[in-house]
Amino acid sequence: MTPRAVRALGVLIGLVAVASLLAPGLAARFANRTVTSDAHRVSDAAYTLHETLLVADLHSDALLWNRDLLRRSSWGHVDVPRLVQGRVGVQAFTVVTKTPRGMNIESNPATSDNITVLAVLGRWPPRTWGSLTERALWQAERLNAAAARSDGRLAVIRSAADLRLHLSRREAGPGVTAGFLGLEGAHALEGDLGALDRLFGAGFRMLGLSHFFDNEVGGSAHGIKRGGLTPFGREVVARAEELGVLIDLAHASPALIDDVLSMATRPVVISHTGVRGTCDNRRNLDDARLAAIAATGGVVGIGLWDTAVCGTAPDDWARAVAYAVAIAGVDHVALGSDWDGAVTALVDPAHVVRLTAALLDRGFGPDEVRKVMGGNVVRVLLEALPPGDDPAL
Repeated sequence: MTPRAVRALGVLIGLVAVASLLAPGLAARFANRTVTSDAHRVSDAAYTLHETLLVADLHSDALLWNRDLLRRSSWGHVDVPRLVQGRVGVQAFTVVTKTPRGMNIESNPATSDNITVLAVLGRWPPRTWGSLTERALWQAERLNAAAARSDGRLAVIRSAADLRLHLSRREAGPGVTAGFLGLEGAHALEGDLGALDRLFGAGFRMLGLSHFFDNEVGGSAHGIKRGGLTPFGREVVARAEELGVLIDLAHASPALIDDVLSMATRPVVISHTGVRGTCDNRRNLDDARLAAIAATGGVVGIGLWDTAVCGTAPDDWARAVAYAVAIAGVDHVALGSDWDGAVTALVDPAHVVRLTAALLDRGFGPDEVRKVMGGNVVRVLLEALPPGDDPAL
């Protein structure tokens, strides 16, 4: 190799190294923004009520990005300091393993993948580069590692007993939060039912069956065929219920939702969505299926981005919540933010008091606010999670 070639190779290696350090962070900063307006007035009554709440959120993709969960960040949405500030006591950490290029809510094939580039440039372990299951396991390892070095500020919930212990610790003093793992898309099983047991062993307690494309389990609302459950999908749903894993129908095709509801024996959730009654598009849930989810005892999480609520203010979210409550009942509606999900969020976790204020302004009473902002999620988790062993409290 000539000296010029050596120098050129050195420059190339340097550029790749810089890209590996900067590209994932730049992508996250660009993709995960927050509406900056402070126009929504927060009353003293809202602040006072919010200080008594346990907020629970059903959807955040924070583990996808190379950000330290234990440190307050100036970009993105979720970290422990902001969760604690906003009184978010339970946060679902939902794991993304594959997204298509040109992702949209109308129609996506399964033939491309953005996450491979993110994994390579983000210096994820090589085992994750070609395996969706390993990508899920790696993100679970990141959450567990953060909890292990958090000095008790962050707990990982795997059972109802874990949740009860966390609730008692949170009552005893401020400054703590907890998370549980969810999977965004059963393509991460790679057609292997045994992979579900592996993911359960790693702590996954919520299973989203589809994301932006059809997979081996069934159809996506944004896929090509948009079909119902496959025979493999029926095996997956049955095994998830045996294990105590919540089925999440966010992004599911109407046919997939109907097939799951026809066989479900336990509460079913939709972790993050809007409702067509206030924001009519393919991404959002119609009235009949909203009511059907409620009939299982489950909850529907209303999202904090424009496509979910057709607006960019807390009032727009509260309007969608009020509509969902009118159809499903106040016991079956929750917060499903989609923080760090490549969206511009109405608020970040530190400022969810604005959502409490918006609900009060809509005429919700304190007990109703308490349910929507977290109580409903806690109830479903206590019912659906594996029991576990209650340690001495």
